[in-house]
Amino acid sequence: MYDKLLVELRNEDPTSFTNFLRMPQGMFDELLGRVGPRITKQHTWYTEPLESGLKIALTLRHLASGNKYSSTKFAWRVPHNTISLLVREICKAIIDEYMDEVLVCPTTPENWRIIADTFYRRWNFPHICGALDGKHVACRCPPKSGSLYFNYKGFYSIVLMALVDADYKFIWADLGGAESASDAQIYNDSELKQCAENSTLGLPDPEPLPNDTQDVLYFFVGDDAFGLRPSMMKPYSQKGLKNEERIFNYMLSRARRVVENAFGILANRFQVLLTTMQHEPATVKLIVKTCLILHNLMRIRYPGLQNRLLDNAENANHEFIPGAWREGRNMEDTRNVMGFNTAPKEG
Repeated sequence: MYDKLLVELRNEDPTSFTNFLRMPQGMFDELLGRVGPRITKQHTWYTEPLESGLKIALTLRHLASGNKYSSTKFAWRVPHNTISLLVREICKAIIDEYMDEVLVCPTTPENWRIIADTFYRRWNFPHICGALDGKHVACRCPPKSGSLYFNYKGFYSIVLMALVDADYKFIWADLGGAESASDAQIYNDSELKQCAENSTLGLPDPEPLPNDTQDVLYFFVGDDAFGLRPSMMKPYSQKGLKNEERIFNYMLSRARRVVENAFGILANRFQVLLTTMQHEPATVKLIVKTCLILHNLMRIRYPGLQNRLLDNAENANHEFIPGAWREGRNMEDTRNVMGFNTAPKEG
């Protein structure tokens, strides 16, 4: 397939090439040039190693389609046990090559302020340093794991909690939460919350809002599942809302939708996230992290490639126009706890 189909698509049908690997030719060539040296094996007298391009293309196709190794082997003429090793090898190589470049959480007030300014410019909501949400990534039941990976929706999964900037790029991600836990529980136990509240994350000092004089903290935004805290802003409860509170919820919802759109683009591009992965939990986390890095890389290199999938601006009645990503399958939401989740006085 690599020697024939991809060569034919590259020369005669670039659009199908992009659809097949979920990236343009230029992006694939960059991966081959930067990741290739990390995965090149030495030729020996008794074996001929697989080409680096074949290994990268095979891995990208697995991420794009989610096909099982047992069916992929017939198209690529590579044994399923070899594919299992290749996918892990290529994912680790991509992470090692690009992790510190495209998936980095800001640590200085200047970098956080750039994100906040972009949120304010695009969504008219100041002081937002990121939108936070969580999703389930389904996987098979790991051996001897009991109910450790069993979630409240009745399947086994890994929880992906992620923070997204205004440009739909992931700037922080956690893959270690309990599968039955809610967004708030995972966030409360996360390093992100601890660093945000002990002032080691580098968030900007409080500043007045536009056209105001009272200092206000910089914060993240989330849905109603999160608790109200100095570093976390959530909507007002839906009961007995005043007009000003309804406007606030509307404005916050517009800004918070970037994380839903980011997850939608991610799952639309890498549909392995929509399947029940037949991997060990460590491999699932490796694949998810690779998808996040490739997503950010594509947003940097080709920012307008999948913008048609995004939610559009509101119409004349202030109703948003749903993006194309909402028409297909999406990753499952984490549990929305309706019980005890009291906000502290500081919040």
